[in-house]
Amino acid sequence: MMYGVLLVIHLLAAIAFIGTLFFEVCIWHAARRPLAESARNTADQAIAQRSRHVLHGVVLLLYGAGIGLAWQHRGALSQPLNNSFGLLLSLKILLALSIIGHYLWLAYWLKQGVLTPARACWLRRSILGHMLLIVVLAKGMFYWQF
Repeated sequence: MMYGVLLVIHLLAAIAFIGTLFFEVCIWHAARRPLAESARNTADQAIAQRSRHVLHGVVLLLYGAGIGLAWQHRGALSQPLNNSFGLLLSLKILLALSIIGHYLWLAYWLKQGVLTPARACWLRRSILGHMLLIVVLAKGMFYWQF
């Protein structure tokens, strides 16, 4: 029962996280171009502030449920090279840890005052790519055998 609850929480949080980043990278980035600079800056700040507010809770749920799910599969994780499920789950976890690394990098750039719009865009695209790979690996864990 608990596994099913964790799975649903993890899935819904992943949808929210990926959907937010998809919106920022694929929709908002292009939609903001025709706006006047003052309107663009105001909207950018409002979206960033709201995203941060919402995503803090989403990320806690996502990673918390993910840790709970990983604990359920600790046997497969203890020897990931013995089966495709354990290997793909391990890769998924590495990508999730890399996303945390991206956010630490972002925090460092913000603290140093060197975060440029180009760097922010690159980080968003990289994180979205990582998340999409995680989704593919999540599906593959149950269908790919090698």
